[in-house]
Amino acid sequence: MIHPTAHVADSARIGAGTRIWHEAQVREDAVVGEECVIGKGVYIDRGVVVGDRVKIQNRASLFRGLTVQDGVFIGPHVSFSNDRYPRAVNAEGEPLTEDDWQAEPTLVSYGASIGAGAVVLPGIVIGRWALVAAGAVVTRDVPEHALVTGNPARAVGYVCTCGRPLAQEDERWRCETCKQSFQFEEAEVQTR
Repeated sequence: MIHPTAHVADSARIGAGTRIWHEAQVREDAVVGEECVIGKGVYIDRGVVVGDRVKIQNRASLFRGLTVQDGVFIGPHVSFSNDRYPRAVNAEGEPLTEDDWQAEPTLVSYGASIGAGAVVLPGIVIGRWALVAAGAVVTRDVPEHALVTGNPARAVGYVCTCGRPLAQEDERWRCETCKQSFQFEEAEVQTR
């Protein structure tokens, strides 16, 4: 289902069962997997790859160089950047073209969630099942299952596959909600 106000480029590939809502734009050569939900006003740039069963909330911006694996949640107004040193013009004042820069690749791994209004800088890897808090500014890689908050985002705990915070019990981390237990190789987070 593609809403009549959405614009999907002819060369974009859209998987079966995906729904694209009002005013969304999917650019040339973008790939969107099966059973995704693309919210109102979402922008998916040229060449972006989105896996299966991904939910992208209203007004999120996914720029070139981004790969989103299966089962990811991207909250409203999330922005992925792709240029660490952006400029509109060169030293002579002439407009830069697409040939003057190359997008840095960014990866959001399986099952990760990114809260509303978060900003993810280029060249970042967000690990499996990680949770980026609303409004966080992600400036470095996020470990698997890590909960990151703030500006710049810092790991402050771990989360379960169900999304709930994990409590530390000796060398393991346990979910009080679904009772799953995890062990992480190193303590990559600072607990509160």
